[in-house]
Amino acid sequence: MEQNPGGEPQPTRREFVRDGCAVLGSGVLAGCSSSGRTSEESAVTDSTTPTATATASDDGRHAVTISPVGTVEFESVPETWVPYTGDYADMGVALGQADGLSAIGVRRRFGAHRYEEIPGVSVDKSGLTELWQDGTDKELFYELDADVHVVDPNFMVNRLQWDREDVEEIDQNVAPWFGNTTFTRVYDWHDYRYYSLYEAFEKVADLFQERARYDAFKQYHDEVVADVGDRLPSERPDVAVLVPAGDPPEAFWPYRIGAGTQSKHWRDLEVTDALADAGVTDAQAGGGKIDFETLLEIDPDVIAIRLSGEITQEWVDENVTAHMRDHPIASELTAVDTGRVVYGGMTYQGPIINLFQLETAARGLYPELFGGEQLFDRQRIGEIVTGAI
Repeated sequence: MEQNPGGEPQPTRREFVRDGCAVLGSGVLAGCSSSGRTSEESAVTDSTTPTATATASDDGRHAVTISPVGTVEFESVPETWVPYTGDYADMGVALGQADGLSAIGVRRRFGAHRYEEIPGVSVDKSGLTELWQDGTDKELFYELDADVHVVDPNFMVNRLQWDREDVEEIDQNVAPWFGNTTFTRVYDWHDYRYYSLYEAFEKVADLFQERARYDAFKQYHDEVVADVGDRLPSERPDVAVLVPAGDPPEAFWPYRIGAGTQSKHWRDLEVTDALADAGVTDAQAGGGKIDFETLLEIDPDVIAIRLSGEITQEWVDENVTAHMRDHPIASELTAVDTGRVVYGGMTYQGPIINLFQLETAARGLYPELFGGEQLFDRQRIGEIVTGAI
């Protein structure tokens, strides 16, 4: 099982070059031009550097700036759109744009099953074109003919091995790129500005001209996080986020709790990163698997199992924890002994999925505090997404 271009392990039928930096040097998109692009933002900026404010006119034309693409002009609000990762897909759905969503990189990594609990919100993943088909063919983008590609163009080059010329061709002949790789901050080719989840969400809101929905989401998100934070105990556990490298697992891919959006729920819960403290290299940065012997040396308070798909705590208990309890080495782990092997969520989270993952993580870490309680109002989220409020 190998690391796939989306940042998670996936079996493939061919060798995969992990970083592809030789294709485009540092990976910074430069020199692209199209009828929709007017200027390019600086490729290397601090995460606090302000960017151009979105502008709009009465006739529907508007322009939005996002690093590394630059400022992109739109004649009208895009109707059809293509993300690659589930974080951006979730952002668009949260902004009421589900009908225009036509494709996704890997279906099982998009947590659309979470929408079943949100009144008035649904996405049929079976109807989405899957872009990853043992590689991603640029001809798919011609066939989809979307109005915008909500994808970091440097992700296409450095993770999917596209040539820079292919990126520019799709930009010129189909539709512009509009995205920034935010889920992790370990890629050495990403030497330009990063965005937090809500900074990226704001950019997508400007793209779709959905500022009211964004503002409502941001306000409610802040209320939920503040409420959870006020209830946290003074002592926080150290957590090791792991992706099983087999079934049943004898080793794991390690994922450090960093500044990327994939770890937002853990940062909101103010946990300590057991893998970072032990100096373990993140799998997305080229780190190898760790076995039970290494894990026992680290001996985290909590083991968080990260997996895509419709995973539950019950699934983790039956398929991971039970195996570890019967294992001669894994059974000695503190987290196994105390019953703190929890479901750690999916890699890609936008604003809706993040609320679910915050709730799941809080319940897993502190069952005595949060138990089976719903930490956010599904009805209110549905009203925001559908425009009822």
